[in-house]
Amino acid sequence: MAGTASEIDLDAYCERIGYRGPRVATLPVLRELQRLHPQAIAFENVDPFLRRPVRLDLPSLEDKLVRSRRGGYCFEQNMLFWKVLSGIGFQVSGLAARVLWNYPEGAVNPRSHMLLRVELEGATWLADVGFGGLTQTAPLRLGTGAAQETPHEAYRIVEEGDHWRLQAEIDGEWRSIFRFDMVEHLEVDYAATNYFLSANPASHFVTALLAARALPGRRLSLRNDRLTIHEAGKLSRQKHFDSGGQLRASLAAEFGIDVPEPERFDERFRALGFGESRG
Repeated sequence: MAGTASEIDLDAYCERIGYRGPRVATLPVLRELQRLHPQAIAFENVDPFLRRPVRLDLPSLEDKLVRSRRGGYCFEQNMLFWKVLSGIGFQVSGLAARVLWNYPEGAVNPRSHMLLRVELEGATWLADVGFGGLTQTAPLRLGTGAAQETPHEAYRIVEEGDHWRLQAEIDGEWRSIFRFDMVEHLEVDYAATNYFLSANPASHFVTALLAARALPGRRLSLRNDRLTIHEAGKLSRQKHFDSGGQLRASLAAEFGIDVPEPERFDERFRALGFGESRG
């Protein structure tokens, strides 16, 4: 299984997520990196929303997610995480999944989600820091079928013939997130899907504004002009925004995102009718 060559600045990345532990390829290190990454680097699609290109080369990823302290969506998040893990010495390869979240169980969608396979200590682990409001905050072991606890929800990986189905326990019910197989994907394999999702006028990453962050004991999830705060053991709360300025302030305060091109962002807010409905 081939990993990717990496010249990543591990010092800058570790400072970005607040990691101060050893840089060795062990399960405790993988767990800690996957716990900290989604806390520090928010899931967000501001660039596609503003019709800005999404680039997956390492210099662009470091400049955006590390140095400029922005976030990104699955391809950016997991491509960066792949480089980090490879740079530390983990044996990593790329996979692709068909999203099932908010679709019927039997839906057949394109392979539009990127995740990582890590071979470690005689077992296969899934690492994924880029699935929006349900981003995993711990690696998951393949092949057990049992519930696996994380700092947030419990997950399980169910084998179904030639593929697996990842499920999360939500309000006492197991709900499917995506299905995947072990067909290895190289960096070049993600380029076409990344371009389609970030540039096609029909893509939900172009037509809607999304952001998410996994913090200790809670999750933040933004869709368009509505922010939902999920806290363990409590009812979810929502905030609505009536202007682009209010929304930009929330993105900065809650997600650590300094929105580029604020005037253009506010124009998009008004053009899409955000703030006008309360459905």
